[in-house]
Amino acid sequence: MKYIYDLHKTMLANNLILIYEGEFTQEITKSVLSMAERNMDSMGEESNIKRKVFNVMVECLQNIVKHSDEVDDHDSDQPSAIFMIGKSNTDYIITTGNPIKNENVDKVKGRLDKINGLDKDGLKQLYKEIIKGTEISEKGGAGLGFVDMARKSGNSLDYAFEQMNDKYSFFSLKSTISGQA
Repeated sequence: MKYIYDLHKTMLANNLILIYEGEFTQEITKSVLSMAERNMDSMGEESNIKRKVFNVMVECLQNIVKHSDEVDDHDSDQPSAIFMIGKSNTDYIITTGNPIKNENVDKVKGRLDKINGLDKDGLKQLYKEIIKGTEISEKGGAGLGFVDMARKSGNSLDYAFEQMNDKYSFFSLKSTISGQA
């Protein structure tokens, strides 16, 4: 039972408001969003900050729902997806993690590096280009999610890939949203 207290201390030390680990469906996504929104309401957060945080959370959660690769090994040690939101001083930190196939790592890394290399105007231009010229992928995305996260947060997207085995890596993504208007 001590692990519960240890987990609680870890959450407090890292200013974590909400953590969800497991299967992500549209219904679970709605519940996670609702809980996070109630937390921000109870903290008396300004509506424009809540809107930014909410928009980035939606993109992060949709990214998990649409683009996580199912690990086909039925090994219980294989991680599922995770979502965390925390607050440090005035900034909100949204972190997600999910398995992706190793063959997709370079593509995702390239997309994130390109986005992180753009300023506000560059992100706006890329967003417009994607809207005008992109078809919806088989997974239901047009590639706007990362761009939207960077635009809404006003910050670069931090990421990492940890190789799990010869087929999969665990993709971690962190977005920081300034809590100052």
